[in-house]
Amino acid sequence: MNRIPFNRPHMTGKELYHIARAHFNGQLAGDGPFTERCHAWLEDRTGSGKALLTHSCTGALEMAALLLEIGPGDEVIMPSYTFVSTANAFVLRGAVPVFVDIREDTLNLDERLVEAAITPRTRAIVPVHYAGVACEMDTIMAIAQRHRLKVVEDAAQGVMATYKGRALGSIGDLGAYSFHETKNVISGEGGAVLVNRPELALRAEIIRQKGTDRSRFLRGEVDKYTWQEAGSSFLPGELVAAFLWAQLEEAERMTGERLARWRFYHELLEPLESKGLLRRPIVPADRRHNAHMYYVLLAGEIDRQAVLAEFERNGIGAVFHYVPLHSSPAGQRYGRACGALEVTNRRSRQLVRLPLWVELTEAAQEKVVGVLQHATERGD
Repeated sequence: MNRIPFNRPHMTGKELYHIARAHFNGQLAGDGPFTERCHAWLEDRTGSGKALLTHSCTGALEMAALLLEIGPGDEVIMPSYTFVSTANAFVLRGAVPVFVDIREDTLNLDERLVEAAITPRTRAIVPVHYAGVACEMDTIMAIAQRHRLKVVEDAAQGVMATYKGRALGSIGDLGAYSFHETKNVISGEGGAVLVNRPELALRAEIIRQKGTDRSRFLRGEVDKYTWQEAGSSFLPGELVAAFLWAQLEEAERMTGERLARWRFYHELLEPLESKGLLRRPIVPADRRHNAHMYYVLLAGEIDRQAVLAEFERNGIGAVFHYVPLHSSPAGQRYGRACGALEVTNRRSRQLVRLPLWVELTEAAQEKVVGVLQHATERGD
């Protein structure tokens, strides 16, 4: 069997066809017909009042910081166990990320610790839906309402996932999606911001279009466009949108196939969990995940580096995940931790992500689990 990579981008077969159509249309800059299709699909699928494609999820989060007028000295509550973009978007505005511990079960922001992290400087809460499994959004939204805070959902991993029937990214004031090559639905690089508060929609268009009201001009609402406020160029080109449209057309099917592979891992790994060698992912019954990743948490006495080395010797691309932001040089320079973050520290040392992609075969999954069983049972 050939090497089993950690990720392999899935192509639907229509990507080049749509890109050729965009080329034929003669519009290669952003906000053309394919961008409009993607916007409509996202709005219809999520129920968000306004969806706007961005060049990345990082860009979507940066737009959120600008929309909420986050500034120097403001504080933004978030988990430490997340990608650097979650913090960078607000650090760029001069804000202080306040890192809160994660839950033992879902590895999401522990909503029970959020209120203790709130100070007079707190402006927003940024829950991160880890592995496409929703945070406890009812509690987080209630906390935000009590303290008059905004909520920005980092749903980079959450496309096609829901919380109590509501699409991730559509629950907070703003949401951010990623279409990076490593995600379920891809455009190489790319993202989207979901604007769930009508009063923010026009400003979102302005900020995304370099601070101008060009979108209103293109709709014929004004006779010229000009600089309105601070913004940047957050939109992707039309070729990226054309590629993404091919993916969105097949998003339901691709999610179903990923879920089938996720469930097969879950079945194969039950005996190892019963032996106390690892813990499988936990998905609460009131939410639908999207099989973005399959991870295991190794028992505390097992050497993760040795397990990863065994995977590598067998040609398997299994990997760990984030270095907690509160322990990073930049995290210590720009942010502060609220509490000891014991769960974050422990789980980040135990977690291993297994290969998962649409065309992954059951035979390959069986090999992955066999290698993992060998590495863990011998005490590596």
